[in-house]
Amino acid sequence: MRAILTFALIMLGACAARSAAEPYHLIPGQVTPNKGPDGNTIVLDAPDGLIVVDTGRHPEHVRAILAYANERRKPISAIVNTHWHLDHTTGNWDIRKAYPNVRVYASDALEGALVGFFPTSRKGAEEFVRSGKASPAQRAEMDRSFHVMDHPELLRPTDVISKSGPVEIAGRSLDVHLTKFAATEGDVWLYDPKAKIAIVGDLVVDIVPFMDTACADGWANALDEIAALPFRTLIPGHGPVMDRTDFLAWRTAYDNFVKCGHSSVDGKECVAGWERDAAKFIDEGHRAYVHDAAGYYLTTRLRSSPEEQQKYCKPLKTP
Repeated sequence: MRAILTFALIMLGACAARSAAEPYHLIPGQVTPNKGPDGNTIVLDAPDGLIVVDTGRHPEHVRAILAYANERRKPISAIVNTHWHLDHTTGNWDIRKAYPNVRVYASDALEGALVGFFPTSRKGAEEFVRSGKASPAQRAEMDRSFHVMDHPELLRPTDVISKSGPVEIAGRSLDVHLTKFAATEGDVWLYDPKAKIAIVGDLVVDIVPFMDTACADGWANALDEIAALPFRTLIPGHGPVMDRTDFLAWRTAYDNFVKCGHSSVDGKECVAGWERDAAKFIDEGHRAYVHDAAGYYLTTRLRSSPEEQQKYCKPLKTP
């Protein structure tokens, strides 16, 4: 019996050592039709505990984060939110309940969302609920979103990222970058120069750029900033991990899509161009979704009125 117990302890120690040696732990998100997405979550080791980059939307996604922390027997000491979209921040609520002293690092772009995007999107969601067309799962998802909208203190950072530079988070120094007016009003992304890993949030989304709150030209500039770093591994906001070749192919697809969107080329050709240029990132199960989403963003962002195109290229909340 003692031999079995000793073997179990050795194996447990070996598993913990392997986990600690990993440069990161990825909890994949999901993009599913008729369901809100979850962004990727990346967990990093730090001297004072675990750093969780983005927390997802759904309870099952957050349970996976908490289960990993429990498995590691380390507290979650810090959250880094790459941006305020609810598929990357709603899980803050659950983690803050489990770890009341957790520090949250993010830009202050949430304040603009509270007076701009949230009221508009909520109105549409409430109309959908009143129509009776929402499934029980969709209703539960929207109720969860309404709760964090009503309690922005669950999402607000304790530590506002206001500029790029090295930041010590949970005792670990990371290169923290702040890009203004790209996928959102303030996108935070990380670079670990030792491991040559870039964690970039929704500045890269494999199947299609989520442009709901995008400043298209600022986003292109952000991709140039990322490309200038000597990373070997890039973790996007959604989708599998990329190498440099993958990222450069995705950036080319993005640039081509925006250029086509700003031209007089037939919109169907622009959508087809995205599907062709980004083909390696689009699996069979998402082809219809990508086709519709690319067409939607072409119409609502790239070919909307000049005022609407510039809506997210400036602060949403004025002093």
